Amino acid sequence: MNKYDDIIKLPHHVSKRHPQMSIMARSAQFAPFAALSGYDEAVKETARLTDKRIEIDDGLKLIINNKLNYILENLNINPQIIFTYFVYDKKKIGGKYIEKIGIVKKIDLIEKYILLTDKSKIPIEEIIDINGEIFRDLE
Repeated sequence: MNKYDDIIKLPHHVSKRHPQMSIMARSAQFAPFAALSGYDEAVKETARLTDKRIEIDDGLKLIINNKLNYILENLNINPQIIFTYFVYDKKKIGGKYIEKIGIVKKIDLIEKYILLTDKSKIPIEEIIDINGEIFRDLE
């Protein structure tokens, strides 16, 4: 005599009050869920790489300064310039170098930024390279 012999042969109970759950609804109970909300995003953020800012030497600073002065002298011809500069990451240490192409509207040597005609500002301290057609005669 086993423990459940008295109930093992009874028919499966079906409720008269509650409708039977569909197979889809039953399977949804066992679907995976994110126990730690935001975990996947945190892992992706940690894995995202950033660059270190390059400290430029005095020779490169002099070249950049000379090019900025040349741009200042020729603002009236609206030269299109390619700036390569460092942008700090807002979430972690480091950042990335980007290239921005634009026409210089103003160079503010007191606040140390370059204002382009599209209203974007480039911090002079973060520039590592300046190029453009205007410099062909200098080289």
